[in-house]
Amino acid sequence: MTEDQIQAQIFKYYHNNYCIGDNCNIIFSVPNGGYRNKREAQTLLSTGLLAGVSDLIVIRNNEVLFVEVKTEIGRQSPKQKKFQKKVEDLGFKYYLVRNLEDFKKVIK
Repeated sequence: MTEDQIQAQIFKYYHNNYCIGDNCNIIFSVPNGGYRNKREAQTLLSTGLLAGVSDLIVIRNNEVLFVEVKTEIGRQSPKQKKFQKKVEDLGFKYYLVRNLEDFKKVIK
């Protein structure tokens, strides 16, 4: 399974179980990956693109969770590790998950 497929499973699960009615929590992705032409890349950088940002951000009950999605053999890049350190130094929670079951354990 690819990272995109795992992330789609996670998003669907969270949205279907934790975004119900007025008590809807927030989950969203940060589309940092992919290929862009030079002009588009410059525009994104000048408007706040940050390399290494986690794939998903969850906002719920006075907390923010940063979730990085990897396959079973995937590894964090140096920029992702640097982002994780910044997040944790600021007192937030950062998780690396490899499948939907890992994510379910994080949010319980």
